[in-house]
Amino acid sequence: MKSFLKFITPLIIFSFAAISCSTTKKDAMMQPSLKSAYKSDFLIGTALGTSHIQERDSLANQLIITQFNAITPENIMKSEEIHPTWGKYNFDLSDQYVAYGLKNKMDVFGHTLIWHSQLSPFARKLEKDSLQLFMKEHISTVVGRYKGKIKGWDVVNEALNEDGTMRKSVFYDKLGDDFIAQAFILANQADPNAELYYNDYNIEQPNKRKGVIEIIKKLKAKGVRIDGIGIQGHWSINGLPLQDIENSIIEFSKLGMKVMFTELDITALPNPWDLVGAEVSQNFEGSEKMNPYTAGLPDSMQVRLANEYESLFKLFVKYKEDITRVTFWGVNDGHTWLNGWPIRNRTNHPLLFDRKNQPKPAYFKVMKVKDPNFDKKQLVP
Repeated sequence: MKSFLKFITPLIIFSFAAISCSTTKKDAMMQPSLKSAYKSDFLIGTALGTSHIQERDSLANQLIITQFNAITPENIMKSEEIHPTWGKYNFDLSDQYVAYGLKNKMDVFGHTLIWHSQLSPFARKLEKDSLQLFMKEHISTVVGRYKGKIKGWDVVNEALNEDGTMRKSVFYDKLGDDFIAQAFILANQADPNAELYYNDYNIEQPNKRKGVIEIIKKLKAKGVRIDGIGIQGHWSINGLPLQDIENSIIEFSKLGMKVMFTELDITALPNPWDLVGAEVSQNFEGSEKMNPYTAGLPDSMQVRLANEYESLFKLFVKYKEDITRVTFWGVNDGHTWLNGWPIRNRTNHPLLFDRKNQPKPAYFKVMKVKDPNFDKKQLVP
């Protein structure tokens, strides 16, 4: 592996520097890329932060344009950001986000309409009737503003506990589980042509998967439209639940659902709950044991990460008729929420591109799923 890295790294750095410094958008479209490799299978997306939307980093911007054909906003469309007080909306960044996607001919997705976390602060204190009014005004205003521009919405996010039961949230406590149907009805009314999804983490696990299936069946029984399920895909290098993932694709698609992997990353770092008696808190901040790769990911770990991504994408291709999108939750390792969660100030390496926007061995493994000879190709015009 070391000899491979020594050979390929200079080529990669030269190639991606050439792309970022000298190519036009037309040139970028001609580069070998994730989106071109999987164009006949499913969309390849990434999550954008404010700096990406505003194109502050030219290297990251060129990487986004070259490699991806779908985008999701990481935070700016969550209600605490876009709707901070009653009747007041902050659309500046969301407008820029949508414009960025349309300008670069990407499929644009909205995230998220109804979520108990990062919720508009005033909404937490509302009683039943006012909360229903909030949902109606929020969904109709936000979805209506981008009608015809956003391809699909995460309508409801993370409404389930790990055992598949409904999570205790302000929406469930005040409105019961009918709040899910209400949200989908309102989103459909605001944009009948946008796709509507339920999005959650760990729903490849059997118990939580049953909860999602129950949601789908209840909505269908009421005649409420739901188009797809977003499996977030926050997994660990210590082992992917491939069989559970496969079973979930099969079961969701049997119910007529489009399947998406909406927030994909594979953490390379240990998690505190893997330690006996550990607590998820900042008490581990500064611990070398919990942050072992500050100088970079060792070759052995690069190989492990690459192999996990290869296995995952082989599975995705197997079910390409059922999967419509795979979105990475971040552009590069410097832009990942896993640098700050579940322990702050760590150095994680969960994506296909490193902090300098260079492709990692995992990138080549993913590309070689479609083209076994890919790593012999030059990435320059």
